Amino acid sequence: MPDTGYELIIEGGTVIDGSGAQRRNADIGISGDKISAVGDLKQATAQNRLDASNRIVAPGFIDVHTHDDHALLAKPDMAYKASQGVATVVAGNCGISLAPLRFKGDRPPPPMDLLGDGYRFPKMADFFTALDETPPALNAALLCGHTTLRVGAMDDLQRGATDDEIDVMRKNLAEALEAGAIGMSTGLYYPPAKPAPTDEVIRLAELLGPEGALYTTHLRDEGAHLQEAMEEAFEIGRASGAKVVLSHHKSAGASNFGGTVESLALLDKVRQEQDVTLDVYPYDAASTVLSVDRVKDSRRVIVTWSEARPDVAGRDLADIAEEMDCSLEEAAEALLPAGAIYFLMDEADVQRVLQYPHAMVASDGLPHDIFPHPRLWGTFPRVLGHYSRDLGLLTLEDAVYRMSGLPAAEFGLTGRGVIAEGNYADIVVFDAETVIDKADFATPTEPAAGIDTVFVNGKAVWRDGAPTGERPGKALRRQELQAAAKP
Repeated sequence: MPDTGYELIIEGGTVIDGSGAQRRNADIGISGDKISAVGDLKQATAQNRLDASNRIVAPGFIDVHTHDDHALLAKPDMAYKASQGVATVVAGNCGISLAPLRFKGDRPPPPMDLLGDGYRFPKMADFFTALDETPPALNAALLCGHTTLRVGAMDDLQRGATDDEIDVMRKNLAEALEAGAIGMSTGLYYPPAKPAPTDEVIRLAELLGPEGALYTTHLRDEGAHLQEAMEEAFEIGRASGAKVVLSHHKSAGASNFGGTVESLALLDKVRQEQDVTLDVYPYDAASTVLSVDRVKDSRRVIVTWSEARPDVAGRDLADIAEEMDCSLEEAAEALLPAGAIYFLMDEADVQRVLQYPHAMVASDGLPHDIFPHPRLWGTFPRVLGHYSRDLGLLTLEDAVYRMSGLPAAEFGLTGRGVIAEGNYADIVVFDAETVIDKADFATPTEPAAGIDTVFVNGKAVWRDGAPTGERPGKALRRQELQAAAKP
């Protein structure tokens, strides 16, 4: 290999390249924001060298299900993700996107309040411009949320949209796609979107297929009617011609434990005829807005924030109810608006979905919660350490693939997710023997162990347990990604 001189050589490491291939010993040469060479670079010159002996060198991870929209601007070091080895996030999930919307009221309806108070971008192009002008540490691809579109077009969210309102939503979605959004998300489980009939979603999703854009969905039901909700998502995909991504796949509620046996079998069947896939987080507890109805299905509930009682963040709802001398449901009602962690899944279902060959790993973390679910800080090291190394559920190569090469391919993130010459230098260096999540339900913001260095576009954003201050992240526009994918 010729000695061309590199800005950085990561040498002596064991490369797991994100393609699913077996690990190999190789050096990586980086020039600018790209990988210039992968191989034996012992004789090459470099301005800097990083000794990766006894370390795994992998692609920077891609978190395809996040609610990082506002945090990309408000918390630009993105430490909670960079500390896990994440280099790229997909924001705007569950129907909730920061744009296109300028919200003029006191507080957006739940669950839109999960993103904080940053609804100031009437067009998606405005949000992209803000990310260009004040880059975060990580790359970001953006989805346009169906609920956000509804709030911007409707005066009453407790019904289906009229033709005129759908026309407004289509116009705003078309602008978002033209600006670079990679698709549309829905959160049909949540009250602001639940009244939307399937036809309303289809009339919007029809814009996706011709653009090669995605349809991602928090299903209308993840419990007793999981399969019916999946069928609705598949129908929307067929009608629109768009790829379907089932978000944070689960079977929730004790009476539905084991439901993923049938749901994954259904997915396998549909995949023979249609482009569908899913993501999953590695925990048996969910987290979203506090809901009286969901409290009934949970074996334990932790309050993550409360507008009415900020002092109860991090406490069990059962203890709060006992203190208030009332039922769990009455306590929940008194705390609204609020957020919560719900223990309502079975570990066997979690493991079954994690082992599904087409499942991508994602965090679904909520960066604005006062006392967040530990998945915000621990998702990716938890899979690498607990599920891969300790339980042997996945090989390390497969685990890395689910976090890098697979999501890059499914979401069309050209040039990322695989360590190869010419790809962007998004790279994580970690210790396979010690990597593990440290965040738990008692201390949810503890950074993971074993993540040494994280590079984004050739710049180190996390090193020695702390952010470096670099902000090399890029807003990833769909048109540019698609153009780069063409031979």
